[in-house]
Amino acid sequence: MPRYALLILPAFNRVYGESSIRLTRGELAVFSARALGGEVTASEETRIGGVPYVTFETARPLTGDDIALLSNLSSVYAVFGVEDDLLRPLTVRPRDRLSSDLLTIQKYAGKTNEHFTKLLLNVTALAGDKGLGDGLTVFDPLCGRGTTLNQALMYGYDAVGLDVDGKDFEAYTGFIKTWLRNKRLKHTAEVVPVRRDRALVGRRLDVAFGLSKEAYKRGDVQRLTVVNADTLKSREFFKPRSFDVIATDAPYGVQHGSKGGGGLSRSPLELLGRAVPIWAELLRPGGAMGIAWNTYGGKSDELAGILTGAGLEVMDYPDFEHWVDQAIVRDIIVARKPR
Repeated sequence: MPRYALLILPAFNRVYGESSIRLTRGELAVFSARALGGEVTASEETRIGGVPYVTFETARPLTGDDIALLSNLSSVYAVFGVEDDLLRPLTVRPRDRLSSDLLTIQKYAGKTNEHFTKLLLNVTALAGDKGLGDGLTVFDPLCGRGTTLNQALMYGYDAVGLDVDGKDFEAYTGFIKTWLRNKRLKHTAEVVPVRRDRALVGRRLDVAFGLSKEAYKRGDVQRLTVVNADTLKSREFFKPRSFDVIATDAPYGVQHGSKGGGGLSRSPLELLGRAVPIWAELLRPGGAMGIAWNTYGGKSDELAGILTGAGLEVMDYPDFEHWVDQAIVRDIIVARKPR
């Protein structure tokens, strides 16, 4: 059987790096089941030349398109074919279309690891009908300073975010405007007030940009929208069935608190219990919702109950649980909206 090896990208975060092999194997299993027809088998950690790799076998040789798909695995640096004791480099073709500093340049306390954000987006998109195809619109209803939005933009998708924190909205607005200017990408970026019955209910950042002046002129643009408002009011800003993917990193409760209508709560489940049914209305049939959360704030079966109660089908996915610090053990749950 053909055998392959994935070289894992070194993680700047030591704790996340210690989990990266196991998380990559789980992510690879999702890619296999959802996009490669279950072709991947016998995945394991293998040390080659003293360096850890994820090796696996397939029922048939992988095509160039298969390698291109696997190039998007969140922690993969290179892909090799294993031939006896030799590694043959295979050409990787990830979806990334923007400079990587879009993801790495922001540094602030509480920022989610970029590799994990990419993993969350990958496994959520793969649960939907479009997979990691073209033309997706991604919504993060708790977007903070935009890590998920930036990963969606990297993939060439349109990105939409919402967050109640005004300081995060202003920080992200300033960052993305500066980044677009520094990259000399033709764009428009405008912050406008959002009013209902003459009352101010939020602020909205609208961005459109092209990879070149020519692309921008012919209307080949990506769009980014961020709203500064309460996520429980999402339906006031967006129409039902607007998004292909909803991916979000829920408040961690113990560490950050979460707002569910009654002040801060130690558990994010209070907020998710009220928000998920609203978010589900915004998801297109055949789309998928992925939520990362702190397991100290609620069990997976409790969150699964919230998702199924909103009419979603929870995916039978591998375990993505991993330790972050003494107050946070993070996991992912993904559900799809039936057609």
